[in-house]
Amino acid sequence: MKTKGASSPVAIIAAVILTGCAVPLRSNDSRPDRITEESARGKRLFQGHCARCHGIQATGGFGPSLAQPKLRNAPDQAALIRVIRNGIPDTAMPGAWQISDGDARLLASYVRTLGKVVPRPMPGDAVQGRAIYEGKGTCATCHRIQGQGGVTGPDLTSVGRRRGPEYLRQALVDPGAALPEVGGDAHAPPGYAQFLPVRVLMREGREIQGIRLNEDDFTIQLRDADHRIHSLRKSELSQLQKEFGKSPMPSYESVLTPAELDDLIAYLASLRGDE
Repeated sequence: MKTKGASSPVAIIAAVILTGCAVPLRSNDSRPDRITEESARGKRLFQGHCARCHGIQATGGFGPSLAQPKLRNAPDQAALIRVIRNGIPDTAMPGAWQISDGDARLLASYVRTLGKVVPRPMPGDAVQGRAIYEGKGTCATCHRIQGQGGVTGPDLTSVGRRRGPEYLRQALVDPGAALPEVGGDAHAPPGYAQFLPVRVLMREGREIQGIRLNEDDFTIQLRDADHRIHSLRKSELSQLQKEFGKSPMPSYESVLTPAELDDLIAYLASLRGDE
């Protein structure tokens, strides 16, 4: 006589095969391969839309480094998606309105992982760099920090937050190449275009050379070498020459030693405004 009791292992296996029942598996959403696939897609989106300004490793270039734990304008996922879609007003950050909501989410998720990457140490000494800025480099002649200095060049109060170290190096060694606006390149990133050297010839024959401050379809404003401001109607000009690829800033490649360049870049990278 058979006694009642637990079913044999063979009986359990047979029941599973016949009924199709099994222990539930975890959702596909948590599969490592799915996570890897989404991360890879986010990285491809970054390389296609963002790397030109922020660098292929997101450590900064013309745009700031994104490899940091907290982003000033995007402290969380929702805010970062808004920045990606809408850009940041009054900055060089454009909106990527052309990408889908799903791609914006993947891109934001990838960017947020960059803050977990351990940053590489930067060569140079910021304290020594400040001494070079104020002394041998004579940078304050043209640039301002916290309201102190010249006005010929861009304000550098928060340049370390807005520009990456490699861009800063290029701006010091080959200033003309580092100018963001390039003649004929509609896809060049906007930026310090107002500091473009310009030469104009008035219809009465007077020539003016200076740095562009502003421009629209009908007028252009310049600052000449004596810091005088000229607001000119384009209809009054016989010639308007924009010197793309040139900069009023000299190259420091032969002025500073490699170590001094490292120090100056370290100092500039440390300038982060009110952060």
